[in-house]
Amino acid sequence: MSAFTEPQILDTLKSVRYPGFSRDIVSFGIVKSVRIDGDSVTVQMALATSDPRVPQTIKDDSERLLLALPGLASARVLIDIQAPAAGPQGPAPNAATHIDGVKHVLAIASGKGGVGKSTVAANLAVALDLAGARVGLCDCDMYGPSIGLMFGAVERPMATEQNVIIPITRHGVKLMSMGFLLDDDSPAILRGPMVTRYTQQFLRQVDWGGLDFLILDLPPGTGDIQLTIVQTVALAGALIVTTPQEVALIDARKAAAMFARVNVPVLGLIENMSYFLSPSDNVRYDIFGRGGGEKEARRLGVPLLGQIPIDISTRESGDLGRPIALSDPGNPAAQAFAQVAHTLRQFLPP
Repeated sequence: MSAFTEPQILDTLKSVRYPGFSRDIVSFGIVKSVRIDGDSVTVQMALATSDPRVPQTIKDDSERLLLALPGLASARVLIDIQAPAAGPQGPAPNAATHIDGVKHVLAIASGKGGVGKSTVAANLAVALDLAGARVGLCDCDMYGPSIGLMFGAVERPMATEQNVIIPITRHGVKLMSMGFLLDDDSPAILRGPMVTRYTQQFLRQVDWGGLDFLILDLPPGTGDIQLTIVQTVALAGALIVTTPQEVALIDARKAAAMFARVNVPVLGLIENMSYFLSPSDNVRYDIFGRGGGEKEARRLGVPLLGQIPIDISTRESGDLGRPIALSDPGNPAAQAFAQVAHTLRQFLPP
């Protein structure tokens, strides 16, 4: 009988970081199987990359750590390298490129509307800025832009002679939104090709340079805008926003599955509207249920990054253009956003 177990091997591999990330290869889902035969171990992995240095580094680091286990005679790491071919709609996700001067691009996504995704994106951007990071926020919801309101920004962005758009800056965060290009209450009447063009323009023709984090506030669902983004820019990862009840969790799974199919890591789940804390008697009310986000995070194999309470001040601050993370740092919701920002800086150091 072997002296080694699969959990022991996986625990050892949790010390192997994906190149360029502080997150380990086990949590990224790269390890597919472990086969133990006496004092020998074979580990099967799979990843999609066009950079041959990435699998080689993972293989070398993994075998080195495994062979350091007392009593292990041999360790073999096999990596299935997948490189999706370009499709008719453009380059494959792995062909997406980085934005000059931006270290990490993060997508804030949800499977359905009404879960407070834009509130999370706005407050997370402010919380990262307050923590010392250089942050930009791109409102990728072309039909229902709201970031301008949440930051109290109403002016139109300027452009250089080279047609590079200069983003609006509010509360230390660089901003771009379709709302800046529309008159008050004017709807964005756009068909698919125009949506794709504007999305690419916001990512490629805006002066985002000098950022540690560029946060993309995605529209709900898994449609054209999401596909355009993953084919246009290399994402460091996605954060899925949900509320605790099952009807929201079902759609959160769809969003997570979409990112898995295009080889974008899901960095974690954020449960918004987790509970209401009565200001009069401090009693907690689980309006949308309890424990749904935690359970779903376990099912997806990702961390639950934060549980954000329903809070009147959060809504009021957003309506007034000063996110709660800035206007009242001691507020429980603001503290929850600050904790998410801290965790992200551990995953993705600036």
